[in-house]
Amino acid sequence: MKNNSKSNSVLCAGRLYCDLIFTDVPRMPTIGTETFAGSLQLHTGGGAFITAATLAKLGFETSLLSTLPAAPFDKITKDEVARNNIDVGLCASAAVGSDPQITVAITGENDRAFLSRKTGNAFPPITANELDKFDHIHIGELRTLEENPDIVRKAREAGLTISLDCGWDDELMSNTQGLAELISKTDVFLPNEMEFEQLQKLGISSNTAPLTIVKCGANGSVAYSEQGKIQVPTTSVDVIDATGAGDAFNGGFISKWLESSPLNQCLEMGNRCGALAVQGSGGTASLNFLGHSSEEDFASKNVAS
Repeated sequence: MKNNSKSNSVLCAGRLYCDLIFTDVPRMPTIGTETFAGSLQLHTGGGAFITAATLAKLGFETSLLSTLPAAPFDKITKDEVARNNIDVGLCASAAVGSDPQITVAITGENDRAFLSRKTGNAFPPITANELDKFDHIHIGELRTLEENPDIVRKAREAGLTISLDCGWDDELMSNTQGLAELISKTDVFLPNEMEFEQLQKLGISSNTAPLTIVKCGANGSVAYSEQGKIQVPTTSVDVIDATGAGDAFNGGFISKWLESSPLNQCLEMGNRCGALAVQGSGGTASLNFLGHSSEEDFASKNVAS
């Protein structure tokens, strides 16, 4: 980490969406049928935003590097980003008339599914000089890095450490070309269990990045490093919506990793943030608790450790 001291300024780069979240769904829709959700909420989404919001609640100075969604969803997104104290000075507005970036998230009792529309560039151009004020950059999905590989060189020139989430992408998950090299250039790689298993089938190993963190949902999380394998379990919580839980985990993990905490403590904080996220809708609704939490508060909410 930078100068072996606490790093407090983080840039989160990636696509920004407006999430239409359907919850209390009795079954997943199938072709030719219709099902009805118990509720619908609109939230700002995308891995970069949710990780940034988590870090902001934990006391970090966070900024977004994203393209803001087009109308009519731009105001919803900008207002929620502002409420989470995230700086958008490096963001750009979507081109006039472009399709808005939207994710439809459908959450049932034991399942969830997403349908997304992505348009244009994930984020505007940025220079190494503009990155210099940050200590760390988190890239919200592997596709964003694949589309913008030069961001790693610029981040290294500015002295930043780098973390990378995976994100499921059918095209990327069927073709290994160049993926291992991209992953290897980061410091921390954070796939979920399904993504990790698919990458392994494609021949990408657990030691491709210096540190690989696998998010296993109700089974906690696992770290793979040159020191070996560490697994930290989690405890059960009532799940309202699992959207963004992995991104909230990222924020919790990174917050401790940047403080050079022991790896098991990093995993514990990731588990806690992920468990909080699923207890509300949209990935950030329950995170206000983080701003004034203690170990006793976590225990009283039955949040995983």
